[in-house]
Amino acid sequence: MKPQTLHCHTTFCDGADSPAAMAAAAFAAGCGAIGFSGHSPLPGQESWCMAPDKLAEYRRAVTALKAEYAGRMEVFLGLEQDYDSPDTGPDWDYKIGSVHCLPLPDGTLLGLDESAATLAAGVARWFAGDWMALARAYYARMARVDTVTGGEIVGHFDLITKFNEGGAQFDEGDPVYREAALAALHALAARGRIFEINTGAVSRGYRTAPYPAAFLLRELAAVGGRITFSSDSHSAATVLYGYREAIELARACGFSRCWYRTGRGFVEGPLPVV
Repeated sequence: MKPQTLHCHTTFCDGADSPAAMAAAAFAAGCGAIGFSGHSPLPGQESWCMAPDKLAEYRRAVTALKAEYAGRMEVFLGLEQDYDSPDTGPDWDYKIGSVHCLPLPDGTLLGLDESAATLAAGVARWFAGDWMALARAYYARMARVDTVTGGEIVGHFDLITKFNEGGAQFDEGDPVYREAALAALHALAARGRIFEINTGAVSRGYRTAPYPAAFLLRELAAVGGRITFSSDSHSAATVLYGYREAIELARACGFSRCWYRTGRGFVEGPLPVV
């Protein structure tokens, strides 16, 4: 099977390149499909989310690419719907459900992937320095992310580990952490949601392995969970970044098949060849 990526960002949100440039790069890389997943509008987070008045233009741009690549590469109009975003309706080819923030008592949002310093300061102030309290709050939201956002795909499941390479911020082996993460994983897997193996933090130099962590992927395979592969690309240069390593990780964790978006919906197939 040809690879595809369903998690791509463009100049409509915080990406560096246009939809046309992203599609051209995906086609040149041998993708069978590209799915665009602009960040849904989120008040107060305009630096990385789409503006509401850009949604119609985004739709037109991606729809034009569907026609341009017809018969050569499938193009899908998706959205990365954030847990805290207003409803954007059902008329998308698919949605990725993600949690990028946690609400705080002062009415603001704590960004989970803005920077290591921002996250650490938030934990110190709002969670009394207790990283496990943060983990419980985060995974409680992740357990419901599909029902809140309508996302068929679970976005970067363990995003709170973005800055935790080598245990820099907390111990991912802590039983409290693992219990919270596994409870959310089981809830989402039981509802048939598709977990992306996401290489975005690797391409941007924050991690050396994709999301989710290997212990989570092994458990997901054990319970018959579903996966897809995504680059979470913010530039044309990274549309298939790290796919060979991600596919090998999936195989090592017990997966021999994954899920692809097609014109007939999501279908199962063998792991892609890159």
